[in-house]
Amino acid sequence: MKIKFPADADLSHLIVAALKRREPGVDFQTAHGARIEGLPDPRVLEMAARRGRILVTHDRRTMPRHFGEFIKDKDCPGVFVVSQNLPAAEAAEELLLIWSATEAEEWAGRICSLPL
Repeated sequence: MKIKFPADADLSHLIVAALKRREPGVDFQTAHGARIEGLPDPRVLEMAARRGRILVTHDRRTMPRHFGEFIKDKDCPGVFVVSQNLPAAEAAEELLLIWSATEAEEWAGRICSLPL
């Protein structure tokens, strides 16, 4: 199955815009579009999982802990944590490579840092 992404409210909108500009076919929702703005991490993970979407975030502080708690008893399509030091164009390129070369199932239950 093709990867679908939601950005959490922490992710730079420039990354979403850059990826969609490079590949309009990528299903990448903003936090606003996914209706997850302002929600706590566990709820964001729950909504992404329910929709079969791999969450993309900059949140290295709390998301890994919440992800670990979440996957103890629930399935999760995965999470990509993008370094805040990674320029938006490079982050978009990494996500595009992941989107084009892999399937969603390959990332299930995993949390990965970008750059890989």
